[in-house]
Amino acid sequence: MSKKGNISQIMGAVVDVTFPDNQLPEIYNALEVNRDANEGKLTLEVAQHIGESIVRTIAMDSTDGLKRGQEVLDKGNPISVPVGDQTLGRMFDVLGNPIDEKGAISDSSSMLPIHRQAPPFDELTTSSEVLVTGIKVVDL
Repeated sequence: MSKKGNISQIMGAVVDVTFPDNQLPEIYNALEVNRDANEGKLTLEVAQHIGESIVRTIAMDSTDGLKRGQEVLDKGNPISVPVGDQTLGRMFDVLGNPIDEKGAISDSSSMLPIHRQAPPFDELTTSSEVLVTGIKVVDL
């Protein structure tokens, strides 16, 4: 069952959300707020736990139109973006949605969270091969 909370404070891009006791979402979890029909949904990312019932979040878009008491839904996982060859040369917004008017990503199964553990140092390698970014100016 998804955790539901309510907006308690809005300070620019920072939004405090109150949840029932001991039902706080994890740090980095994505929260969702319904806005007006033309605005769509707003995604918030949990940045800090304040006490036992409040989380401080960062809005991924404008907070215009939000009100105290508005319902917030915990999505249960962090913000994830597409990865792999299909993303080469494409442009995305902070939520991983394509913004280059080339259509949706065909294979959405390759999604990874934006916050991950770094690979162990002993698994890293160096090489002198060309790194293709898919951006013409960079790849020249």
